[in-house]
Amino acid sequence: MNRRATATLACFALAVGALPSAADWRQAIADGETDVAFRYRIETVDQDGIDESATASTGKARLTFTSAKNGRLSLGLEADYALILGIEDFNSTVNGKVEYPVVADPEGFDLNQAHLKYDHEGVTVTAGRQRINHGRQRFLGGVAWRHNEQTYDALRIERRTERAHFDYSFIHNVNRIFGPKGGVQPSDWHGNTHAARLTFTPQEGHALAAFGYLIDLQNDNGPPNANATFGVDYIGKFDRLSITAVLARQSDYADNPASYDAMFYSIEGAVDLGAATIKGGYDVLGSDGGQAGFRTPLATLHKWQGWTDRFLGTPAAGVRDAWFTVSGKMLDATVTGAFHTFSADEGGADYGNEIGVSVVRPLSDTLGLTFKWARYSAEEHATDISKVWLMLSWQW
Repeated sequence: MNRRATATLACFALAVGALPSAADWRQAIADGETDVAFRYRIETVDQDGIDESATASTGKARLTFTSAKNGRLSLGLEADYALILGIEDFNSTVNGKVEYPVVADPEGFDLNQAHLKYDHEGVTVTAGRQRINHGRQRFLGGVAWRHNEQTYDALRIERRTERAHFDYSFIHNVNRIFGPKGGVQPSDWHGNTHAARLTFTPQEGHALAAFGYLIDLQNDNGPPNANATFGVDYIGKFDRLSITAVLARQSDYADNPASYDAMFYSIEGAVDLGAATIKGGYDVLGSDGGQAGFRTPLATLHKWQGWTDRFLGTPAAGVRDAWFTVSGKMLDATVTGAFHTFSADEGGADYGNEIGVSVVRPLSDTLGLTFKWARYSAEEHATDISKVWLMLSWQW
């Protein structure tokens, strides 16, 4: 953890009296919980314009420790090691194998979390390196699909009541998915980012949230991604029907060299038919006259706009994504089929479409199997690409 994160943790510890006695901390650590997890994945990528197809045989080993409470305080530590298990025919963004398509799972050890937490009467304060996931992670999340999860060096303050949850973070470093060494992409984004979300639940099944993000990223390719975003979202459940709606406005912020304003809006519906669930939605990341598009650099992007990740960066003309999924149970597995069609917000160009299938099956209480396939067929954005994943996850 860098010096700024260590200083934040030390100051917080002094402010709340984190060290009342060494004996108390020894007991809290002795009474703590340790979790061990391992994930193996084989991923293949066939991408037009790159002669070689990628095959990545990789794994992630994770050790998580959470102390028992010492009064109102607790400690959390988590370490990940992403490793290559045999086949390394892929571009990890750091291994120099540019003749292959990218699979962004570089090998290496990383300290995923190291934080001190204060928790008392609905108030939680967390200082240090930590996981922060806001809502459905459309604007701020952890990208847990990749082996090296995105975490944050931050001071986070939360206040919970029966019907409301206020969540504010000051983030001075983003630990990105590209490993501790970095490469084509920087491993860290430094800056002074403010992230706030207030969620109100007027009654069961309905939640309304207001959010604001002042994302100040100061190094490498961070400044072009700096932005100020404000918006609202709503999630409601009506018997078998669920509705989600989001509206947000974004402009340049901090050291971003561009000057722009763009809108985001999304509407999604889901119908539970018992044997199957059908979802459909329309997401628009708008554009300012084709010069700059609405961007979400800290989101869990693999959840949105298709599994092939062709829109990790928003095109200058923006993107409109009309999509639907159908999922249901089959032989103890959850099977999901997905379809997306993409077009430009400015000018209406046909970008392409994507189809995909996923199968998720628990094998035991601690073991799970995932298969996923997706293909993007390009028209006027990027190139054709097909990806296949087979993943085995174990947690103890």
